[in-house]
Parts: sequence; structure tokens; C-alpha cells
Amino acid sequence: MKSFVAFTGMLFVTFFLLIGAGCKKDHNSAPANKTPGLQLVTDNLISPVALAEPPDDTHRLFIVDELGKIWIIGADGKKLAAPFIDMASKMVTLSPGYDERGLLGLAFHPQYKTNGKFYLFYTAPPRPGIPVPGAPGATWNSLTTISEFKVSATDPNQADINSERILIRDDHPYLNHNGGTLAFGPDGFLYISIGDGGNADDVGNGHVPDWYAVNAGGNGQDIYANLMGNILRIDVNGGAPYNIPADNPFAGTAARPEIYAYGFRNPFRFSFDMGGSHQLLLGDEGQSLYEEIDVVTNGGNYGWNVKEGTHCFDTDNDLLERSSCPMTDSAGKPLIDPVIELVNAANPKGGGVGIAIIGGFVYRGSALPALQGKYIFGMLSRDGKATGIVFSADMAGSGMWANSPLNFSGYPTDLGQYLKSFGQDQSGEMYLLTSGQEGPQGTSGKVYKIVAQ
Repeated sequence: MKSFVAFTGMLFVTFFLLIGAGCKKDHNSAPANKTPGLQLVTDNLISPVALAEPPDDTHRLFIVDELGKIWIIGADGKKLAAPFIDMASKMVTLSPGYDERGLLGLAFHPQYKTNGKFYLFYTAPPRPGIPVPGAPGATWNSLTTISEFKVSATDPNQADINSERILIRDDHPYLNHNGGTLAFGPDGFLYISIGDGGNADDVGNGHVPDWYAVNAGGNGQDIYANLMGNILRIDVNGGAPYNIPADNPFAGTAARPEIYAYGFRNPFRFSFDMGGSHQLLLGDEGQSLYEEIDVVTNGGNYGWNVKEGTHCFDTDNDLLERSSCPMTDSAGKPLIDPVIELVNAANPKGGGVGIAIIGGFVYRGSALPALQGKYIFGMLSRDGKATGIVFSADMAGSGMWANSPLNFSGYPTDLGQYLKSFGQDQSGEMYLLTSGQEGPQGTSGKVYKIVAQ
């Protein structure tokens, strides 16, 4: 804002224009030099992994706890006593020390205000008697399930659990690499992330052969046998149980038509930018050497397990890099490099910054103008302990995005907790979801709002 003293001669005109325009002070804005801080929203959770605000003008926040419950924070900032839904009876039993299964994702239909529909991603018990290809006697670990539900007709704070309409069920071989994000894109279609099936190196039971024989196995590089290692895109507004968007890359082919993009290891969290060109931004967790953030486009192949980040991956020794690898897949598609690559703390070369990248959101709020348009993401842990860290990146049209740690007032080095996930409300403000425990146990789970201090 220009100085009042420097423009005293314009005082009357400025005053007249402000009155004529009906201007008033924005109490939600903050000077650009304000320090980011964290404001506690709620605590006593177990393992909060997702947060969303429904598009219904009620200004409620819905918090997904991995063990199966969704909690509501009312417009008054208080947590309701009863959960919105409790999915525990439909899920596998989780391992307290560490588990990547559970209730993982929530998305509200864009017309939720009128149709009351929402969508959940959860891991159900495995179906009995379903063989694991290439592994006689082996059993599946769980069943990735994507379902549609409706809110209660009489209580907006209660879901109708009996309204479940199952959309997708996909057998999963291990307890990890489940992915777990659901989000509606600007095109109105539902996007879904599913990991490569777990274990390590994209190998083991339930991992099918692919075109790259040098690295055995490869759900990430397979587009025919299953839905693992992919971003899916479906149209939930028709079909039985859904339609395939006409411009999905494999629509009408022998490949799985739900696939939108592929070549991922564990795309746990992705988001769409609320502004700009509404890019799909995704965090893909690496094996032992590199972590990455990708800009995902229709039909893109993001390299796993041929590559880990920008580097050639070696299934024979995942602490080493192969000297060379293909730059395209068997169909001639380029293996797309990430826009952010960070060194994993386990990398023997040193220089690691953390473990398990957590994709975030582009900040589009008003509380911290200095963060406007920056991509905010993080790491579960700095060093395998309760030391989650957050980063801020400058989005660029090409090349790698410059990024640096984002420190908060009172947290000079790390969060002092595991960073489980991020959330964003309808106004573009952001939230951190944390826990003092790496696994789904205890009551140390918290939700913080990023604020100006």
C-alpha cells in the first residue's frame, strides 16, 4: 500500500474512492512478512490422515482417522461428540506399531450440498478363495475398496452407513503402499491413487511381470493385470457402477480403462491446485534413496520401478543406482521426471532430508500472503522419529522447483511429531495432521491450522 504521508495531496480522492467502492478492512489478511504459526484445531485423535471441508457452506471440517472414524469440527471450532461415520467394522484390523491400511481417503461430491454424496477409500478384509497370480498357496492381505455413501436424510452430521455403493474393489498383497487419496478434479471426475502393492522394490507376491525385465516385477509399469501403481479417473455420475471418461488414455483398449497415469510406488497424497491451471500435484514415496513430487498429466508414465526420482533404480540392491536405464517405456512413452526430488535419509550418499514424502497443497489462502501460490508439502519424519518437517516450493513452468524448509513459530527445526498428512479448506487455508506415534495407536493425533503469528 502506498504511504499516506507521501500522497497527502490525494487524501480526499482516495477517501472518496474507498467509500464509493464500499471498501473495508479485511480482518483475515496479514502482512506478507508475518511468521507462519500453528493453531491447534483439535487433539486426542489416533492417526489423522485426511481433512476436507464439504462444499455446502456449513464451514465444517471433516477429519479422517485411520482406524475408521471421521470426526466433524463444527463452524464454532468444536469437535462433535459422535463421529460422522465409523467404518471399523468393514475394515481389516490394523497393526498398532505401523500400518498403511485403514480408512485413508474422503472426497465430497461437487454437488454434495444437494445430493449428499461422499466417497471413501478403505481397506477391507481380503476375499476368501481368491488366488494370488504366480504364487500358489499365497493369500491376499486386504481389499482396496472405493465406495459411495450418502449423508443421513435427517441429520447432516451423520452418514448413512447402509447407503454404501461399492465402486472399486482391488486385491492388495501387502499391508503397505496402499495410496489412498480421493479427489474430484476440475473436470468433475473422481481421481484415485493406489500404490504398487507393497513389500519392497515392486516385487513379491501379487507383483506381476512387466516390460522391463532388468528389474523383475512391476505393478507400477503394468497397465493390464490390476489397478496398482496408478492414478485412476472415473465418472461417478453414471454407469454401473461408473463410467470411463472418454479421454482416459486407455479407454477402449485392452488395458485397464480406469487408469489416468501410472508408474507410481506409493502415491499416498495428491491434490488439485485451487487456482492457476488446477494442476494435479502428487507426492510419491521412494524406496531408500529419493523422494519425489510429480505434476501428473493424462497418460503419463512416472517411471517406477525403472526409476526412483530421476535416477535408475536397481531391484538387486536398492541402496545402489543402476548406471543406465531406459528413458521411455515399451510403448515409447517418456518416463516423466519429478518437479521436486529430495534425498531420503537412508541414502548412503548422505545429504538426506527425511523419510516418506507427504504430498500437500498449493496455498491459496489469505492469512499468509508470502505463501500465496507456493506448494506446501512435507516428510513424515526427518530421521525415523517424531520429527516431521514441512517444505515450501516455488512452482515453475519447467525444470525442478526450488524448495526449502518451512519453519513455524515455536518449531525451529521440526514439528516434534510425525507428519501424517495435510488438509485444505474451501478458502484455501491449510492444515497439518500429526501424531506422536508412527502407527495407528494412542491418542496423540492432532490437527493444526497454518496461521499468521
